[in-house]
Amino acid sequence: MSPTAREIALAAPTFTGQLLTPADLRYDDRRRVHNGLIDKRPAVIASCHGVADLVDAVQLARRLGLEVSVRGGGHNVAGRAAIDQGLMIDLAPMKGIHVDPAARTVRAQGGVLWKELNRETQLFGLATTGGVVGSTGIAGLTLGGGLGWLMPKHGLALDNLQAADIVLADGRVVRASTIENADLFWAIRGGGGNFGIAASLEYALHQVGPTITGGVVVHPLPRALDVLRFFRDTCASLPDEAMLGAALQTAPDGSGAKVAGIVGSHCGALEDGEAVLRPLKAFGPPVMDMIGPVPYTTLNGMLDPAFPKGALNYWKAQFLADLSDDAILVLIAAFEECPSPMSLIIIEHLHGAASRVPLAATACTLRATGFNVVIASQWSDPAETERNVRWARETFASLTPFLAPMRYLNYLEDDAPDPAAVAYGPNLRRLRGIKAKYDPMNFFRHNVNILPA
Repeated sequence: MSPTAREIALAAPTFTGQLLTPADLRYDDRRRVHNGLIDKRPAVIASCHGVADLVDAVQLARRLGLEVSVRGGGHNVAGRAAIDQGLMIDLAPMKGIHVDPAARTVRAQGGVLWKELNRETQLFGLATTGGVVGSTGIAGLTLGGGLGWLMPKHGLALDNLQAADIVLADGRVVRASTIENADLFWAIRGGGGNFGIAASLEYALHQVGPTITGGVVVHPLPRALDVLRFFRDTCASLPDEAMLGAALQTAPDGSGAKVAGIVGSHCGALEDGEAVLRPLKAFGPPVMDMIGPVPYTTLNGMLDPAFPKGALNYWKAQFLADLSDDAILVLIAAFEECPSPMSLIIIEHLHGAASRVPLAATACTLRATGFNVVIASQWSDPAETERNVRWARETFASLTPFLAPMRYLNYLEDDAPDPAAVAYGPNLRRLRGIKAKYDPMNFFRHNVNILPA
């Protein structure tokens, strides 16, 4: 039975944010996450204004016997930020950001989005590895890994994390860093939200921008085999300053034409970036070329229109052992059968600094050089759900001969078999021991869950 408003008020007398129940006007808006396919209804939403509110929310859930979910940006496609009949701890109002340009660090609260963080750090020509979609939350992306344009040069988002303030399951607030609670710091860098709530995160910053080289080139789908071969071969010799990705998608101009695109960035000197990305402009040639000098903040919002809030989403993703010609042909054939013009097949190339970190250095296991394939099925009509989910699953199944064992935590679908094993791999045993120390009752379990040892 859901708690009444009076029971909630009595249980959390010092809460300064908002405690929303289904009777509140803002409830329906606050319960929704980025993925419109997720339609969960928490018993209570604790919209927090600060760390003390987070502590109150944890204690409130304990008093009322409610399971919890934690919402930062709400971008996780599996919808783990939302929960039915539990308590959603909502960090969205927690937007504090402090940049120290002399120390080249930034400290931000757990409700901050990457576009908000980038805007503040770019005032000083500084940046850290962040999401390629600007509306993604910093906390969830970082704790799960953190793919972004700067990862070949500066590592994953979690590689740039210097410290975090964590609210534990018993309500304590602890600092995790290499010198304080070092085991917890190791675990949160890749272990997701299993160990507590990231109230604030502190990152190292690097000299980037404000103008870098980046953009996209587009080719008709009939050229996709040659385009993706060219993409694969170009990736083999990229410098650390450059990152490339490829996509099969429907042109956004309303024509309905299916296309193959290559998106790229270079975070070094503009003349170096122009030289490195020049072959992308020459190959084909493309039917559309938008590569050139661009503000770093613009680059980080470039893909946002392709992932609109409220669209229905079902994703499958996994690393490929090699982007062979046979794998490319399978991807093209699958995309030719794609039922929705909103869907994409994305190929992310990982190399450089992010791939050179030893597997045991952090909890994250995505440390190989190669290609991560994302089957991002998106649609708008609920009547088309079964058809679009089936397309994603069948496309993923067709890739089986080419798949490597590693999978990216932040892309892991909710119905994946044995998700902890595929996400954490050889680090799972150590993670279970740390889970037993910091969350022995598995209070934070609405995630890719790590069972306490």
